[in-house]
Amino acid sequence: MTTCGRTIRDEMPETILFVDDDPGLQRVMTKFLSLEGFTPVIAANGQEALDYLRGGGHARVILLDLRMPVMDGWAFRKEQKADPGIAGIPVIVLSGAEGDRVPELEAAASFKKPVSFPEIITVVRQLCDPH
Repeated sequence: MTTCGRTIRDEMPETILFVDDDPGLQRVMTKFLSLEGFTPVIAANGQEALDYLRGGGHARVILLDLRMPVMDGWAFRKEQKADPGIAGIPVIVLSGAEGDRVPELEAAASFKKPVSFPEIITVVRQLCDPH
């Protein structure tokens, strides 16, 4: 059972994987997620995110940018959905463009950049504790 970013069972914060290549946004999102009781993990592109998850890393929710070098959000999402071990992790898309194509990603939610941190946290909390 989860509540407010922490699991009641073990009092460990929920891990949120933030996939974005913008160092400034990485710093802000890391700080914001930490202040809200989550454990943020950063990946600078989709390949880093896949390596983390397939290497045994855990994430309760993935915050995913679409435009990144190496592997963009579109390619990451395709790989994620095809991998039964990580396909069930809910994704929140953070997009600066291509908003009309976002439904193709079958994300739990999507936000247009610049993002509203309180709105993202509300959705993250709902995904961590859907009750």
